[in-house]
Amino acid sequence: MSKGIISVKNLNCFYGNYQALRDINIDIKKNTVTALIGPSGCGKSTFLRCLNRMNDLDKNIKISGEVYFENQNIYSKDIDVVELRKHIGMVFQNPNPFPKSIFDNVAYAPKIHKTCKDKSELEHIVKKSLIRTGLYNEVKDKIYSSALALSGGQKQRLCIARAIAINPKVILMDEPCSALDPIATAKIEGLIDDLKTNYTIIIVTHSMQQAARVSGKTVFFDKGEIVEQGDTKDLFTNPKSRRTQNYITGRFG
Repeated sequence: MSKGIISVKNLNCFYGNYQALRDINIDIKKNTVTALIGPSGCGKSTFLRCLNRMNDLDKNIKISGEVYFENQNIYSKDIDVVELRKHIGMVFQNPNPFPKSIFDNVAYAPKIHKTCKDKSELEHIVKKSLIRTGLYNEVKDKIYSSALALSGGQKQRLCIARAIAINPKVILMDEPCSALDPIATAKIEGLIDDLKTNYTIIIVTHSMQQAARVSGKTVFFDKGEIVEQGDTKDLFTNPKSRRTQNYITGRFG
């Protein structure tokens, strides 16, 4: 049995002949925020995309090992990938709203997955998702206007609203604040803190300060390997590995 909502066993990932991930083993507990840190090219984003099979979109990638979500191996042949991504949502580095209205962006997934009975329920889901991301009061008078007119920070919160509209169990975030200014970043970090009571969040971040602020668990990747993982406070204040210590003190990376 898995020890967490997600449990990874001996995961390896190859891009052609290049090995991007080496024997990854990790358990992600429910309703935690886990930060993935490490230098550029260390495999953290590749690992994140393995968790909802986004890497399937690249035909040059080969994956071995097991990834369990709620005790079911997501790489089994009988897994419905569309259904999997309904439960494990993703927010990308650059805000990517659809060229549609704010309403239609949030309504998109509930419509596709048919999770609402009628228009009234759909409107409720959209409003609730926008409220949960702190966006509703900012956009309620232009909810049927183009989402592309929003600011960068608003677009990213819209993308998070879009992700939670079908009530996933896990939200994957790939450097969600890297394109945002400090004020917008602070809003996203506050939102992550609010959402963790209902969702399991795994965030890739290049900012160790951000990892320290938002996460309860931190995993340090280097050269495709997990060097160290544990409670965020312990990893930053008393790292067990010299490689971890050298990274967090700025000696490399």
